[in-house]
Amino acid sequence: MTGPEIRRMKDEELTIELRTLREKLFRMRTQAASEKIEDTSLFRKVRRDIARLETERSRRRASVGARA
Repeated sequence: MTGPEIRRMKDEELTIELRTLREKLFRMRTQAASEKIEDTSLFRKVRRDIARLETERSRRRASVGARA
C-alpha cells in the first residue's frame, strides 16, 4: 500500500482497512505460535501498512483540529 493510495481513501475506508490489517496481523501471530510461517517478511509489511494508515489518520485529525 502506497502513500497516494492511502491519501485517496475516505475516513471510513481507512478505518476498515486498519481493522482488517490488525486482524491479519493477529492471525499471523497465532499461526506463528502454532506452526512455521513461510514468509516472515509479511509481519514487517503488515506492521508498516498499519503505521502508514495510523499516520494518515492522525494527520487528518490534526488538520481538522487546526481548522477549528
